[in-house]
Amino acid sequence: MTLRICRITVENFRKFRDPVTIDGLTDGLNILIEPNEAGKSTLLEALRAAFFIHYNANTKTTKSYAPHGDKVAPKINVDFTIDNAPWSITKRFLKNPSIEVTNPHSRAQGTGAEERLHELLGSTKDAGKKSGDTNSYGILGLLWIGQTEALSVSAPDLVIRETVSSILEAEVGAVLGGPAWKRVHDRIEDQYGQFWTATGKEKGRLTEARKAAEDAQTTAAEAKARLQALEDSFFDLEQARTRLKLARRDIADETDIQARKTLEKDLETARAAAQILATRRAEKEAATGTEKALTDLRTRHQTAFTAREAAEAVLTKARDRRRTVAADVIAAREKSVRTAETLEQARLAQRQARAALTEGKNRHDALRRHKAIAAAKTRFTDLAKLEQQLQQATALSRTLIPPDALATLIKHDKKVTEAEIRVTVGATLLTLSGDTSAVTFDGQPATPGEYSLTRDITIRVGDTELRLRPPASAASAEQDLSEARRKRDQALEDFGVSTLTEARLRNDRAHEAAAECRTLAARIDAATPADDILNLKSGPQALKAFIAGLPAENTVPPTETPDLPALSKAVEQADSAFSQADGAHQSAMEALRRLETEDAPLAAAEAGAQSDLSNATAQISELEKHPDFPTLTEALAQAGKRAAEAATALEEATRNATVHDQDTILRKIATIDARARTAQETCRRLETEIAKLEGTIESEGGKGLAEREAAAREAAEASEATLHRVTEDAETIRLLRNTLEESRRETSARFTGPVAERMKRTINRLMPGSDLSFSEDLALETIVRGDMTEDCATLSRGTQEQLAILTRIAFADMLREQGLPVSLILDDPLVYSDDGRLELLTDIISDAAKRMQVILLTCRDRAFRHVTGNHVSLSIAHSETTH
Repeated sequence: MTLRICRITVENFRKFRDPVTIDGLTDGLNILIEPNEAGKSTLLEALRAAFFIHYNANTKTTKSYAPHGDKVAPKINVDFTIDNAPWSITKRFLKNPSIEVTNPHSRAQGTGAEERLHELLGSTKDAGKKSGDTNSYGILGLLWIGQTEALSVSAPDLVIRETVSSILEAEVGAVLGGPAWKRVHDRIEDQYGQFWTATGKEKGRLTEARKAAEDAQTTAAEAKARLQALEDSFFDLEQARTRLKLARRDIADETDIQARKTLEKDLETARAAAQILATRRAEKEAATGTEKALTDLRTRHQTAFTAREAAEAVLTKARDRRRTVAADVIAAREKSVRTAETLEQARLAQRQARAALTEGKNRHDALRRHKAIAAAKTRFTDLAKLEQQLQQATALSRTLIPPDALATLIKHDKKVTEAEIRVTVGATLLTLSGDTSAVTFDGQPATPGEYSLTRDITIRVGDTELRLRPPASAASAEQDLSEARRKRDQALEDFGVSTLTEARLRNDRAHEAAAECRTLAARIDAATPADDILNLKSGPQALKAFIAGLPAENTVPPTETPDLPALSKAVEQADSAFSQADGAHQSAMEALRRLETEDAPLAAAEAGAQSDLSNATAQISELEKHPDFPTLTEALAQAGKRAAEAATALEEATRNATVHDQDTILRKIATIDARARTAQETCRRLETEIAKLEGTIESEGGKGLAEREAAAREAAEASEATLHRVTEDAETIRLLRNTLEESRRETSARFTGPVAERMKRTINRLMPGSDLSFSEDLALETIVRGDMTEDCATLSRGTQEQLAILTRIAFADMLREQGLPVSLILDDPLVYSDDGRLELLTDIISDAAKRMQVILLTCRDRAFRHVTGNHVSLSIAHSETTH
């Protein structure tokens, strides 16, 4: 049985707001080549929605059918044939959902139409209730392949597996699950369930026996541990008593006590030696300080005396040198005063000449500015006229209707025309002539003439009543015409026009005004140039701001033009005289500075020598006032003797202090004390441990632990024997079950064998000499090429996609031979195929198209434009395509 899609129309479905149609689909290979984002995958999704998704489903998937931001009802119409019998399906989602399935002999709507579809196509009643679940789509769910859905080799869904199994049962001659096999299987499964879970884990009797054995082993181990603990307590008690006796012996030993008393005496001696050492060190520092102070006093007195003699010599020399330079400095100062007076007179004459030149330039600039202002006022008058014209033209240009809005007006007008044609074509025409006095239309008197009827109407002629019912399409066309006129009139009213012709005339006038605006703008730019005299920038705004800033009163222009060349020559003469006077003054100042420079170090040397002499004299006088200065020599000798005696005493005290080290003695005392504390703590701990062990022996000794341990050991051995017996029973049942399962798999292999043989004929064209292996769910599992077995899941994406397409073609052939409806749709297939395999797969798909309808949706023009087939294209049905 063949299924052929003839025509597809989609409206308000995702990106397709306006109706889109694919028409002219034929038997064999149909190729639709469109660029990315053209809506090829959307068309496949619309087909799936039409055939498999329940019309009144309110799921995330059905909500996604509506175009983004629109609240409309997605609608799909599909014309198709099954065994050359024509069928049609029209389905509407979300708003007023509906479905209608028709053929020349019958029509079904609502749930009945959905059930009719399931019967025709072999899908399940749950189709489309789960978002994106194609497993309920039946045969066509396997053969209508969307983008990326064939990038891995997967098993067919349950519906197809059951269908193929029923086909193969007749060929193989064996039926799984016969009555005898089922009785044995159920009995073994019942026994197996007493010991094992479905996943092979222990439970029931086996778990109980193992738990009982483990509990008995635990009880025996606990009894043995308690008995062993009692025996260990006797041994530990004897050991603790022995350690306690040794610890008490260590505490009673007098050796550490005597050693500590000796160390305490040594500590007192060491502290006294340290005190004497500190005293001797202080005496040494005092004697050394006195000797150093007396030595410093003598050294400073000698240094000050030497400095006074040197300062007297330098002062005498500096005074002699300054006497020779003093007369030249006085003469140079008098000359600098005279040249300064001459320079000031020349500077005054220069200022007066420059002031006269500046005043002349100002009068000259004022005259030029007056003329420039007059010209700017003239341009301002012209600018006002041009701007008025530009404002009028701009206002007219703003009445332009945007192109998209005008296109909308055109679209609405065209839809009105189309609706009027549909009303005229679909209406019922009624002509009245003669005497119509006894005739009424819906109770109103009728007059002779022609009537176009688009709705139900009651005509009464005397006592006879006639009810006319035009076709349903006429009423719909009348409603469409009314809606189209409303939209057209609303759009015309929005733009303030009454007709489309008036809108176009208004746009023509607006275009002409826009051109005039550009001309006026250029004239305004030309009428407002920049003016350097007025510091005026170009442009109308700058000119307006300048005119607005002019004072209200009229300025009087200068009456005469100044002689700028004569004024400039006077400035040059004044500058020359100033330069000569400035040169003479600078020469006098340089001579004065040179002499002052020569005199400065001499004056500084004289002042420095005088200062050094005063300081040295004052320092000598101060030092000689010191109390120790008169007897300095004798005092210095006595201080040296006392420092030597103090050093000898300090050395002796240092030797005495090093004999007994306080830190070492303190560490030895701390060690003895720590040893005593440790012995005391050991005694207390051992006494506690002995008491605890004696209590344990007293409490556990009379409980018969040996008898309890023997009884628990015997119970554990019995439980282990029971576990061994139950485990043997469980393993026997599992072996029987596994044997039965192997038999089932052998029988199942008899089913997958014919499938593999059918697939091999197709796949060998792609991989010559290869063998196939299928899983129980009829999924292609492994490929054997030569000595190498490869898991299909590890093959490249391209190879997996090619195998997935080929297995679907093989299943389609098998199902078609059994009279089931099949067709193949491939959305952007073979994207990962190289050129050689792409050519081969294209040939295989073309061969399959000789047996069934194949629809290939692709964006790869270069890869498929040469392929022989029925090349179709999208047809956009909305009216804008005509403009």
